[in-house]
Amino acid sequence: MTVTYVIDGSRITGLDSFWDVVGEAVNGPGGRFGRNLDAFADCLGGGFGTPEDGDFVIEWHDHARSARALGHEETARRLEARLPRVHHSNRARVEEELAEARAGRGPTLFDVLVEIITERTGPGTLRLM
Repeated sequence: MTVTYVIDGSRITGLDSFWDVVGEAVNGPGGRFGRNLDAFADCLGGGFGTPEDGDFVIEWHDHARSARALGHEETARRLEARLPRVHHSNRARVEEELAEARAGRGPTLFDVLVEIITERTGPGTLRLM
């Protein structure tokens, strides 16, 4: 039986609230489902609230509002916070990504989250509504 998880995009105001909303959608009130991009990708593989067999659907309601909240401004804010901790070998790349985000170009956090979901789950798992 397919399980459906509903992400209430109207509650997403940035990446921190995304973690809260998706955690509750999958694991109930106060639930967790990753608190960074790598952990989120791992959780999508099953066993952290989703069925091991991968038979689930994610309905992302009001995704356009989420896309704005997780847009270039939030992306730049996250990159700025990450920059002091970046290994020197990755610094130039992150600085370039930051410059692009500040200019309103390049992938946003929303784009990255959608990519993670589509790459880590089966076709048709993500439904943007």
